[in-house]
Amino acid sequence: MPPAPPVPPPPPDLLEFDADFSGPELDLDQWLPYYLPQWSSRERTRARYDVGDGVLRLRVDAGQPAWSPAYDGATQVSNLQTAVRSGPVGSDVGQHPFRDGLVVHEAQGDRRCYTPHFGRVEAAVAIDGIDEHAMAALWMIGLEEEPTQSAEICVFEVFGRDIRPDGSALVGMGVHPFGDPSITDEFERLPFAGDVREPHRYAVDWRPDEVVFSIDGVVVKRVAQSPQYPMQLMLDVFAFPPAPPAAAAYPESFAVHAVRGYRLG
Repeated sequence: MPPAPPVPPPPPDLLEFDADFSGPELDLDQWLPYYLPQWSSRERTRARYDVGDGVLRLRVDAGQPAWSPAYDGATQVSNLQTAVRSGPVGSDVGQHPFRDGLVVHEAQGDRRCYTPHFGRVEAAVAIDGIDEHAMAALWMIGLEEEPTQSAEICVFEVFGRDIRPDGSALVGMGVHPFGDPSITDEFERLPFAGDVREPHRYAVDWRPDEVVFSIDGVVVKRVAQSPQYPMQLMLDVFAFPPAPPAAAAYPESFAVHAVRGYRLG
């Protein structure tokens, strides 16, 4: 079978979200620097990051608190997301209920910085600072205005344990249903021969009937199903502290050169 043709770049006039990190600080009109704060708090889930020379470095620091000890143990996260909403404290209404029994700890008002409904989302990143105890990712999740509007599109997901000495790696891509009965889990870790420690462009073309995944414009996966509702972006680095005497190499971090979103033409 001949290789798939490259994915053509979208026309510039379709650009609707452009995070190029060219300013001296993170643009808080584009990003909320917390991770699912409804299940914890904004203070506990506050992201650690640096911005300079057109690059965002998202990081988890030594001593950074676990984002939600009640629900996710010792896991540490620095995350930027483009929307948030929840029900009142004590309710179970909130985005991305990743396990049973979640209860809102801190109510969140409805804020939407960027919530596309189809189009292209792409990120130019260098996964250059994580070890075997960490992961870097860009996901899209449903806004969950209805509980079933909860699927995930994983633009990319790389665990440090899957990066080889030459920088080649397994890259996770696909869709997860969570509470969406119309979506079947279709996710895999794809071998990528390039060096993920160098900048590469990971993208999804999200259409009404399919989601197409590519790296540097080369199609690597197609999924013949598609969430049918607005979604938000979740850009993050996770650290999974090992049991002593093992230790993670903090800070766990990766470099983000740009995140862009284009509407359908």
